[in-house]
Amino acid sequence: VQLVESGGGLVQAGGSLRLSCAASGFTWGDFALGWFRQVPGNSEKERKGVSCISLSSSRAVYADSVRGRFTIFADNAKNTVYLQMNGLKPEDTAVYYCAAINTGGSIHTGGCSEYDYYGRGTQVTVTS
Repeated sequence: VQLVESGGGLVQAGGSLRLSCAASGFTWGDFALGWFRQVPGNSEKERKGVSCISLSSSRAVYADSVRGRFTIFADNAKNTVYLQMNGLKPEDTAVYYCAAINTGGSIHTGGCSEYDYYGRGTQVTVTS
């Protein structure tokens, strides 16, 4: 499983960014993909699920802190999952990781808490 993130950057509060995750090495419909974030200085154990999507059903879940501001969606033809982030806040500053889990084709996202595969991450910095 290979996951390659892009689209991070520096943005002012209230601004927008779109993260992309190019995924390969697995059967698309058997997996769920998600975005997790880790605040600098925190350990991997403190990495939190932001949003996840089932690739078989397109059902999505969101953390309370981002619901209504972030949208996750998949482009099946491009094997890419996106995270559209609007209304960014300084507390959204973190390294964002694309992650994957084999759900066996479940319509659910696998919980969006602990996934099995992670990309290298992309930095998102929101200034006030």
